[in-house]
Amino acid sequence: MTVSRFIDGFTVQKAALSGITINYASAGTGPPVLLLHGHPQTHIVWRGIAPQLVAAGYQVIAPDLRGYGDSDKPASDAAHLTYSKRVMAQDQIALMASLGHDRFAVVGHDRGGRVAHRLALDFPDAVERLAVLDIAPTLTMYDRTDQEFATRYFWWFFLIQPDGLPEKMIGSDPEYFLRRHIAGQVKVEGAVSEEAIAEYLRTYRDPATIHAICEDYRASASIDLEHDRAEPDRRVTAPLLAIWGEKSVVGALYDVEATWQEKAEQVKGCALPCGHAIPEEAPDALLEKLLGFLP
Repeated sequence: MTVSRFIDGFTVQKAALSGITINYASAGTGPPVLLLHGHPQTHIVWRGIAPQLVAAGYQVIAPDLRGYGDSDKPASDAAHLTYSKRVMAQDQIALMASLGHDRFAVVGHDRGGRVAHRLALDFPDAVERLAVLDIAPTLTMYDRTDQEFATRYFWWFFLIQPDGLPEKMIGSDPEYFLRRHIAGQVKVEGAVSEEAIAEYLRTYRDPATIHAICEDYRASASIDLEHDRAEPDRRVTAPLLAIWGEKSVVGALYDVEATWQEKAEQVKGCALPCGHAIPEEAPDALLEKLLGFLP
């Protein structure tokens, strides 16, 4: 256990679960809240909001998803099941159980929101409330793909290419790809510090991380869609809060609240004045919305 360099008052440690080790930061007492980051970030994306949630009386757990940060990066399989959102959700159930929590709130941004969505579907008794940040449902986004979406979210189609193509290309200059990716999505100048970028880059340079990220996206374009299509009428039963950036691609191309009303029984939604990286671009506004929603 070490003191976090990025999230005030948090410690960082590793949980050895069944078949995988997950790195996570935690602090606080009270009702548990699980925070799930997206790509290309790690758990430190929550640095502007996690201490405030603790101060408000919550126990906060912020892991690195499998394949990201300092969590394990297991070898994948031909069907990409290893990085399916179903398996990634199982990681989080195991992590929370190891900490003594069988029911908790979940806040997921970007890829973490997709893991959180599957978690709420597969483990409805575990999820008390669910907040998803700047995403529409995966199946919805693929089914409604057009030229504008494919152009603006090009990495959805680049990262899924087979035979190590994206791994080789990103691996030739990981810093260039990471900086361009962040710059293209962040609309609030200065929201992501050089220190944070350096920390993201520390693990992004690892070829195993790059491969795991590609597998995460490959899974979303294959096995995750199979899981979604196998149960077309299944809906999230927990109250769901959808938040999106006014200046984000998702906010521009989708009626975000309406897409989630198709997938969940109880939905509220709102936009915040930022781009895609809501936890970094608008932490204070996000905190206000979450405190009005969390149990």
